[in-house]
Amino acid sequence: MGGALFSHLALAQPASASVTPEVVAKGLQNAWAVAFIDDGRMLVTERPGRMRVVHPDGRLSEPLAGVPAVEAGGQGGLLDVITDREFASNRRVHFCYAEPGASGNSTALATGRLANDLSGLEDVKVIFSQKPKVSSRLHFGCRIVQAPDNSLFLTLGDRYQRMQDAQTLDNHHGKVVRVMPDGSPHPANPFLNRAGALPEIWSIGHRNLQGAALGPDGQLWTHEHGPQGGDEVNRPEAGKNYGWPVITYGENYGGGAIGDGITEKAGLEQPLYQWTPSMAPSGMALVTTDRYGPDWKGRLLVGSLKFRYLARLQVDGAKVVKEDKLLTNLGQRVRDVREGPDGFIYLLTDARDGELLRLRPAGAGS
Repeated sequence: MGGALFSHLALAQPASASVTPEVVAKGLQNAWAVAFIDDGRMLVTERPGRMRVVHPDGRLSEPLAGVPAVEAGGQGGLLDVITDREFASNRRVHFCYAEPGASGNSTALATGRLANDLSGLEDVKVIFSQKPKVSSRLHFGCRIVQAPDNSLFLTLGDRYQRMQDAQTLDNHHGKVVRVMPDGSPHPANPFLNRAGALPEIWSIGHRNLQGAALGPDGQLWTHEHGPQGGDEVNRPEAGKNYGWPVITYGENYGGGAIGDGITEKAGLEQPLYQWTPSMAPSGMALVTTDRYGPDWKGRLLVGSLKFRYLARLQVDGAKVVKEDKLLTNLGQRVRDVREGPDGFIYLLTDARDGELLRLRPAGAGS
């Protein structure tokens, strides 16, 4: 199936009227991710290196203690955060960030325990660090998904100038990796026993993945930024190659083909859906709640940074068959999209004075 066939397939008219965004909290500086803790409280990361608690009344806590030093600049900083599947009993939080080092920086995955008084993170450990470190301010990837067996998928960007690394197994650039909670490679990883391959690798051939979610069947869904076109939705499977930069529906910034300028090649996976021109996707959620009715349940939600809307994708098996553009008048860059334990959809907007929004279904009370 060629991804180009689905670039604008069944593109529906805007459906913003079905939901109303309401502000939960404001004053967030370049917020990147939201995670849910307890009693209506949430954790939010800010790219400059701060993690805060958002209280039900919208109050923001002081920055939590215990967050490691991050390299904040360009696209780097403190990025994704999730709460552990067993958070109610272990209070574990998993987060990723741009980790500084003597030879440059890379994406790191850390875990820690949220203090009972919500003042900070305790027992913080870095369980994975992307190799090699390079001097770059771009393409960190950095979305985390926890699988039912408690292992962690982590998406990793190609670091921009190292895009050819996405096709080789001796580095973590342009990869999805899968590790156990202690950072050890997952025992089912496809390259675990291959000489010269890094054992954490799950899939290869990615560019800059800033959205990930787990389907009801346990299958990982991701999306990634293309270069001036060719933003992709994929379902990364063990050992498969998703093509970057050998095949792409995008082109060089300013114009001109990348590599041989081809979109298909034997042995390389086609995207399930792609956007040309780029909408700059960030954040991804799969709707399981009944709050928004049948037009929402089972859909994938993806935020757009460039065009400032929320994409709602209808999925038929492993295919995306329809896109609705929602909240087209929002006027803010959508950085993260999550479904909360209360069944509401939450968005984070990316600005120096960004907001945490809750989507209220039409006709619902406050």
